[in-house]
Amino acid sequence: MTTTKLRAIKLLAAALLPLTAATLHAQDWAKVRLDASPRHHEYVNLQHGDRTVSAFVVYPEVKTKAPVIILIHEIFGLSDWAKEMADELAGAGFIVVAPDLLTGFGPNNGGSDSFPSMDATTKAVSGLDAAVVTADLDAAADYAKKIPAGNGKIAVVGFCWGGSKSFAFATHRKDLSAAFVFYGTGPSDVTTITAPVYGFYGGNDARVDATVPTTTDAMKAAGKKYDPVTYLGAGHGFMRAGEDPTQPTGNTTPEIAAANKKAREEGFTRLVTLIKEMKPAPVAANPTHNKTVATKKSAAPATQCHDASMQMAGSM
Repeated sequence: MTTTKLRAIKLLAAALLPLTAATLHAQDWAKVRLDASPRHHEYVNLQHGDRTVSAFVVYPEVKTKAPVIILIHEIFGLSDWAKEMADELAGAGFIVVAPDLLTGFGPNNGGSDSFPSMDATTKAVSGLDAAVVTADLDAAADYAKKIPAGNGKIAVVGFCWGGSKSFAFATHRKDLSAAFVFYGTGPSDVTTITAPVYGFYGGNDARVDATVPTTTDAMKAAGKKYDPVTYLGAGHGFMRAGEDPTQPTGNTTPEIAAANKKAREEGFTRLVTLIKEMKPAPVAANPTHNKTVATKKSAAPATQCHDASMQMAGSM
């Protein structure tokens, strides 16, 4: 190969690097899987007060009525992966309602898809008003209970930032059959929780794992069911990283990539099994809903998902 040709190849590779990074960043692999799904997808508008929240809804192909899962996205917003995760849960036999908690807070009043960068998205999610998030989730839960194909059981599943919100929502919502927390932190006050809470944590996620003993003690003291499982060798975000076909990339070693994949498979199997075993909620109704009207400026910004200074009561 001539020096000229070699130089041309290097220049082409350099030119393609930003494109490759952008493609991986956009989770194109998740979108491809989502687009190939045979299941019914739709977007619905959830209304509470003067606020309208867009939600992605997926239905399973089953003959009987099914539990309804409220999926709370990561700090990266309602991404292609979050929607693909919703579709996978529907594939396991559940109806899934995934609200876009950034609805109306993006450029030109857009949602998650309207932000120009992932950095802008994470900053927007971190700045969401916790009371508004709770009101949005209430709207999703109210909608879930009225879905004709639902069997009356509703649960909440959250990832990363959404994992902490899932735990926090369990302190507020009394008609949940279960709350599933993926690498999220527990709230400071757990005394009002009525549903069982199941935790999923990566063994290489010391920032979050350090909070689990305190949460365990608090739940035990309050007489609440909390069942945390730690997947050895897996990192934070293993449910997404574990199915990412581009791994290992960046700082992820083959060993961590393998651990993430194993944790993802075991975590998903555990989640599906627990949902199928859910009992009806101990409280059939939740009469006290948060009536907060959404505003674009948060009075108390939430802690960022990847903020090393996060405390137990933070909203990771």
